[in-house]
Amino acid sequence: MGHITFAGVLLAALVHQPVVAAEHRHETMPQPAKPALAVGATLDPEGRLWVARVENQQLWVSRSDDGGQHFSQPVAVSSEPEAIAADAESRPKIAVARDGTVLLSWTQSLPQKYSGNIRFSRSTDGGRRFSRPITVNDDGRVTSHRFDSLAIDGAGGVALMWLDARDRDAAREKGGDFGGVSVYFARSTDNGATFGANRQLTAHTCECCRTALTWTAEGPVGMWRNLYGRNTRDFALANLDRGEVSRATDDEWQIDACPHHGGGLAVDARGTRHLVWFTQGKARQGLFYRRVSAGRASPPMSLGDPAAQAGHASVAAAGDSVLIAWREFDGQGYVARVMHSTDGGLSWSAPRRLAEARGAADYPLPLVDGKRVLVVWNSAAEGLRVLPLALENTK
Repeated sequence: MGHITFAGVLLAALVHQPVVAAEHRHETMPQPAKPALAVGATLDPEGRLWVARVENQQLWVSRSDDGGQHFSQPVAVSSEPEAIAADAESRPKIAVARDGTVLLSWTQSLPQKYSGNIRFSRSTDGGRRFSRPITVNDDGRVTSHRFDSLAIDGAGGVALMWLDARDRDAAREKGGDFGGVSVYFARSTDNGATFGANRQLTAHTCECCRTALTWTAEGPVGMWRNLYGRNTRDFALANLDRGEVSRATDDEWQIDACPHHGGGLAVDARGTRHLVWFTQGKARQGLFYRRVSAGRASPPMSLGDPAAQAGHASVAAAGDSVLIAWREFDGQGYVARVMHSTDGGLSWSAPRRLAEARGAADYPLPLVDGKRVLVVWNSAAEGLRVLPLALENTK
């Protein structure tokens, strides 16, 4: 087993105001507003850290050139405020292309229950100014378009994927039945200057678990919690362009409710896909990881402590390095934990306790680019923390 050396804990405290997030729930009682703690983060091709966060119903972008020690003055993406989903399974997404174009997507929460729009903006001048946000879903319906994910190839290719209720609504208008919702996506070949028409990837999916998207040598690949039969909610994978859907997990989680617990997906330099997910299925329960290489999937590897509510994991990969981060509760507060691999997921370090939060907290985000290894974690009391790591060999 290898070990993680903590190179330091860097704190940039930010003030957050709560926004109303239209998160789907099966109970009918109204839900209180949640603080907008869920942030987006990425490393650009130069190793600079970019963060997107929500304050006062606006999306703000800032950059750090020194691994999170100092940040640039935040820039508002739009001068017009809007309700932005930035809690729990919903967060803004940010990516930076090789030519420096900064790309953003997020879910706009609408006043109607569970409804939303998928929004997009970009900057072509290094984040100094952003284009007027557009709505990417093109059906014109006031319905559920939520849980967006964003991936780029760095050379102009952009993909957006989300959960969409247009097919369910259309079926019900005709008196029909429709289980779950659908997965839709849109593609751009000019760094987000324009998008093609929305396309359905698949129908009958879980309604309210986050989606995941990554760009492989064969194009964008998505992951989402699918419906098998009426209420078996396991994960699926598909190449957006080919449209071939394959089952990624076989946990047999049968539940007539929304788990509110999406999965994570990353691809490394060899094309190996790395998956993390949570389940309470008949076959297994808890948080798990598996690698998929040349069409062959490894057995699920258990992560974290189920007694500490281990969940909401994310995974990042670059070269042969893979980093997983997740959140637990130790009875007093939330804990960010990590594991890493330096041989493409064949062997792993022991799990390590990275940081604690004594109040409301986001889920930790791992970032790896071959030079920097970071975990970005936001919490109400401690603010935004950038936690740099040094990965020791696990081979």
